Amino acid sequence: MKLKHLFFGALFLISAQPFAQTQNSAYTAIGKGVATTFLSDYQCLGINNSALGWGTGFEGKQFTMGTSEFAFGLSSPTLDKERLKNAYKAIYNQVADKENEDFDYAAQRDAAADYAEAGMAINVNYNWFGASYQNEKFGGIAVSVRENYSWFSQLNEQTTDIIFRGRLSSYFDSLTIAIDGDTTTIGNTENLSQDTLAAVISGRINDPLLLSDITNGSRIKFVWNREYNFGYGRKIFGSDSTFALYGGIGGRYIQSMAMFDLQSDESGISVRSAISPFYDINYGQTAGTSPTSGSSSGFLPSAVGQGYGVDLSASVILLGKIRLAASVNNIGSITYNREVYSVRDTLVGEMSLPGLDDSNITEALTQLNEEGGLLRLEGEQEFVVTNPANFRLGGSMQMFKKKLHIGFDVVAPFNKDHPGSLQNAIVSVGGDIRPVKWLQISAGYFGGGVYQHNIPVGINFILGGGTYEVGISSRDALSFFLKDANSISTAFGFARFRF
Repeated sequence: MKLKHLFFGALFLISAQPFAQTQNSAYTAIGKGVATTFLSDYQCLGINNSALGWGTGFEGKQFTMGTSEFAFGLSSPTLDKERLKNAYKAIYNQVADKENEDFDYAAQRDAAADYAEAGMAINVNYNWFGASYQNEKFGGIAVSVRENYSWFSQLNEQTTDIIFRGRLSSYFDSLTIAIDGDTTTIGNTENLSQDTLAAVISGRINDPLLLSDITNGSRIKFVWNREYNFGYGRKIFGSDSTFALYGGIGGRYIQSMAMFDLQSDESGISVRSAISPFYDINYGQTAGTSPTSGSSSGFLPSAVGQGYGVDLSASVILLGKIRLAASVNNIGSITYNREVYSVRDTLVGEMSLPGLDDSNITEALTQLNEEGGLLRLEGEQEFVVTNPANFRLGGSMQMFKKKLHIGFDVVAPFNKDHPGSLQNAIVSVGGDIRPVKWLQISAGYFGGGVYQHNIPVGINFILGGGTYEVGISSRDALSFFLKDANSISTAFGFARFRF
């Protein structure tokens, strides 16, 4: 996989659950862990469109625009901060085209042991552009363009060993080596020299297992989408000072750059794969079996699927200070019709690919899909994948002349097995305080199931009476202080304007 083709990596460079991405790239909400009743401009798209009817919250300002809002999260319920740092460094070095010089055969073996059975999530969100107009009579309308990258993997011990060590995996009982043009077969033992390991060209097993037996208990859920979002919200009836009901509707056109869905359990193995040619995966002869295979040129990745999502929401404002809201988001699907492959459950007797050269688990796509890798793919015409839809319920209260705003969120997936979905329901509480008009400090808590315990924090500077905003936040402050923290994250924005 060529580094220049990792287009999403540009987002890492500008920065510098599994993890729960429940606030998209809205850095102002990430720092408090709650979003449903805290966002009210283009940032509320895909969260609670009815909030567009609430107004901007700043007197005399009806337009909001923003760009370059970024959020990154990497987390695991079992890996500690040091191992997560290694994973982050590997991803960053790959994007920056730097070598991982110290990742030798022993490091491959150690990484395989570390990652076995360990859940890992990587999430990247970037807002290219967002804009909204909000008026008391008209309501509010908003658009945005967002990039969303979501990876979740949990692999059994044998699959992890094959991915990280490739043809040297302990699964293979013999190795084929090539020295000075001659090939020979030797046993795969622990005491082989570095020179011998470097000469290995393939690994073989005399009594091969079915692919479904090797991977049993493993899953990968990966999706990389670009969303063109729109939404409208307004007051339906009532007065904010007593009781007011708001409604919202929205949606998005989705271009998908990549989707990979592997699920292996007692009933067998299922794989659906559609990955942009930008990833430079060499399918070899398998590419000839796909009626949808092709090539790509240029810097921007070409889409392999298109689809849509629909959002519906409602909210109420009570006594001018209490807000309650509920929404369902991203109901729809994506049709994949380029680079589309499924898997054949066959005996795996040989592998020619080398192991990974760093601890970037997303490189598993190469180990799995390329010719000579673990999977035996076959081409398909197209398939339809349901979106990772979710349900949200939130509430909040403003106090002390709106200087303090606290609330809660509950976000649950419709189906956790869809690529990009949350793995379980998440409960969060949090809020913000404005000791002075130009400063907003936020904090909160979220967790549940595989998402462990996280303490988000953030700071936002609101200048010129709301004219300009800049801020930074993190989904988990514990990662800065605890050695056994299970996450690394950051989010920021520096170009939000109102007028």
